[in-house]
Amino acid sequence: MVTLAEVARQAGVSPSTVSYVLSRKRSISDDTRRKVEAAIEALGYHPHAGARALASNRSNILALMVPLRSDMYVPVIMEIAMAVTTEAREYGQDVLLLTKDEGTRGVRRIAGSGLADAMIVMDVELDDDRIPVLRETDTPAVLIGLPADPAGLACVDLDFEATGAACADHLADLGHRDVALIGEGEGVYQRHTGFAALTLRGFQRRAAERGLRAMHRACEGTYESTAGILSRILEERPSTTAFVVQNESAIPPLLSLLRLSGRAVPEDTSVVAICPDQVALQSSPRLTSVSIPAEEMGRRAVRMVMAQLEGDRGESVTLLPPILTVRESSAPPSAS
Repeated sequence: MVTLAEVARQAGVSPSTVSYVLSRKRSISDDTRRKVEAAIEALGYHPHAGARALASNRSNILALMVPLRSDMYVPVIMEIAMAVTTEAREYGQDVLLLTKDEGTRGVRRIAGSGLADAMIVMDVELDDDRIPVLRETDTPAVLIGLPADPAGLACVDLDFEATGAACADHLADLGHRDVALIGEGEGVYQRHTGFAALTLRGFQRRAAERGLRAMHRACEGTYESTAGILSRILEERPSTTAFVVQNESAIPPLLSLLRLSGRAVPEDTSVVAICPDQVALQSSPRLTSVSIPAEEMGRRAVRMVMAQLEGDRGESVTLLPPILTVRESSAPPSAS
């Protein structure tokens, strides 16, 4: 088994320098860090987890609480989880996955057992019942999401309220007046899940400010539910010329249904999506969209929680500004 001392000899540095490179507790020059990392790679060195934990009085584990719900878009959740795991490894941390079903019980278990040094919490609701428990504990924690009252908390998220407003602004600037937001499933809104509720708030507020006639309908994302929602929207307001979609599963059926109804995109109907770039680029036509910065949110959450472990326990809310990319799916409404 390769030892830390052997890594130090290979790199031509002291064992303490190797330790500092691994723990990131001190600033090390880029040249020295590269030598140590090259020696670690060449020798296949793996720090002993038990020894590291005893030396630092830490488990070197981060707990990640992820949602497992049928009405949540799994690829985005997994992209965030992968980003958290990848960034955690850069800090020498392992990741323990918990499910949202554990709720407050899971938070108390982590805080009381010392199983993990810190927590990263996803699927945040506006009045999330885990938040009072997090405030009671001394366990460092970062939320990927924004609750109604973030006081005293560390949070990172896309600015979903600004995202909803950006979509309304784009359609208003193009000259649309009757627009509809096809959102997540009804259960997501009933739980007051932050990203959906905040997007709707921003969309409705900006639509009112810009003089748009806007409606919102929840959608389960299946072909049948999307067909029913589209039919009801066009029955209630046949003058609708643009759709904002915050439901990745509903995008393919919506585009198909619009084609079948003889509504060309974007000549007759504009579509703007809030979705990963991959979804927008693989659609036909390619969608005007606000991207979900899943990887950036996951990586930032890890950096924020590691800063807390180093003593920076102040509240910090980081909202990533929305970036709306115009593609082929949005255009001014046709004169007809």
